[in-house]
Amino acid sequence: MVITPELARHLTELSLEAGRQIGILADRKGIIQFVIVGSEKELLIPDLSDFRLGRKRLRGVRLIHTHLKDEPLSQDDLTDLAMLRLDMIAAIGLLENGLPGNIYTAHLLPPNQEKKAYQVDEPLPFHRYNIDFQEFIYSLEDELSKKAIGYDVRDKRERAILVSASTKGKAEQEESLEELKELARSDELVVLDTIVQRPHQINPKYLLGSGKIKELIINSLQLGADIIIFDQNLSPAQVKALGEITELKVIDRTQLILDIFARRAHSREGKVQVELAQLKYLLPKLSERSTALSRLTGGIGGRGPGETRLEVDRRRVKDRIYNLEKELESLNKGRSQRRSRRREAKIPIVSIVGYTNAGKSTLLNALTNSSVLTQNLLFATLDTSTRRLRFPREREVIITDTVGFIKDLPKDLLTAFLPTLDELKDADLLLHIVDISNPRFEQQIEDVNKILASLELDKIPQLIVFNKKDRIEPGFANAVAKRYKGVAISALDISTLPELLNAMEVYLWKAEPSHLQQQAPEDIQLQD
Repeated sequence: MVITPELARHLTELSLEAGRQIGILADRKGIIQFVIVGSEKELLIPDLSDFRLGRKRLRGVRLIHTHLKDEPLSQDDLTDLAMLRLDMIAAIGLLENGLPGNIYTAHLLPPNQEKKAYQVDEPLPFHRYNIDFQEFIYSLEDELSKKAIGYDVRDKRERAILVSASTKGKAEQEESLEELKELARSDELVVLDTIVQRPHQINPKYLLGSGKIKELIINSLQLGADIIIFDQNLSPAQVKALGEITELKVIDRTQLILDIFARRAHSREGKVQVELAQLKYLLPKLSERSTALSRLTGGIGGRGPGETRLEVDRRRVKDRIYNLEKELESLNKGRSQRRSRRREAKIPIVSIVGYTNAGKSTLLNALTNSSVLTQNLLFATLDTSTRRLRFPREREVIITDTVGFIKDLPKDLLTAFLPTLDELKDADLLLHIVDISNPRFEQQIEDVNKILASLELDKIPQLIVFNKKDRIEPGFANAVAKRYKGVAISALDISTLPELLNAMEVYLWKAEPSHLQQQAPEDIQLQD
């Protein structure tokens, strides 16, 4: 049962005598963990952090309390039920003689078509209320687990809810959230839901307002979320506050991007660069001894530096940063020597740049008949690749692929990759690859150009290459390319590449093009 008749009567009599609400928090064994004395109209529930959710959907404790005027559950009661994920909340009304009157109960619900968060039961006279609480609660928790959307016990991927709280325009916010979805997919996350708010003023503690926080907690429970990802960057205090109230791992857009980079880095240089960026980003957060940070010990947001290194003290992290910077300096010496040899050879250098997932590596493979990793994911390629491309008339160029850019690229990440990006300064021509099938392609062009300008690379000649024209109306692609004085291609269709190669010839040697479209494709393939 929820509460014995003897205990219920004891609570109501005490409540009548004190003129205050009195409540108990009992665990599933029926052991009373807390006795709470409130005011006439409300209770202040103590910290329940010792009752960790773990793999359970619910808290493992139920709240039973008195209402002095035999009133139904208040909105505060229902908010406590949802926010604290209680097994159940019950209010026992007082009769004039101090005996139990009606009992009012509510419990959380599994996902449902009506999108109801909880069920408020019909009130019953206490003497008629009789349920098997153990059977009820285990049945409810089992149903919560089974009905989590898309739940598959064999799927070990983390399950995420994406959140955006912004004062920006609706269109801009939605575009950014769509990109966050792609980032999550690239990091092998299952996206369960998105929560969007456009407040007049951002809540400095949680970003979201109280109503949206409640919605976030309930959705996390019903959908079985493991992680919450904010599209906006979070301060250490916000990560702590959100982690404590949701009791889930909380990361932001920057940390998600860092995690993708950690997943994609294969070379030693790439791994050092990513770890350095992660540690610099996490260093301020180490001062916040929060439960949210303690959960960043593996999985999304914890890849790279390793499980233990995220929670060591600041001095050790600073020592690690110093050592990584020294190692990166050593690795960069080898890079500088290779750059010097290229300059001495006086071979033109072409660097491929562009927004992430625009098709840079696919184009490099098509031009040079190589096999750089290509996937339909953001930041699929992290380590740079360099090839030679031979033109007619005994001319050749060195062509390099670089890491993709993205809006609001994390500052620490950009700083860590500066030595790699610094190679772009040697380029005689930048091939700016644009995914013309993306509705945001014009904004992406602008975002890439802003980053190039910040790196002082905006003076290098640039040829804009509109890729993936096979996915849209050909006439539109050609019209856009003409407007930007670029070319339109499909990197997957080699027959579209001669126009690009002819344009490259004109840019590099100020010469008449060789009309490569008349040659067989193998004549323009590059040897490594």
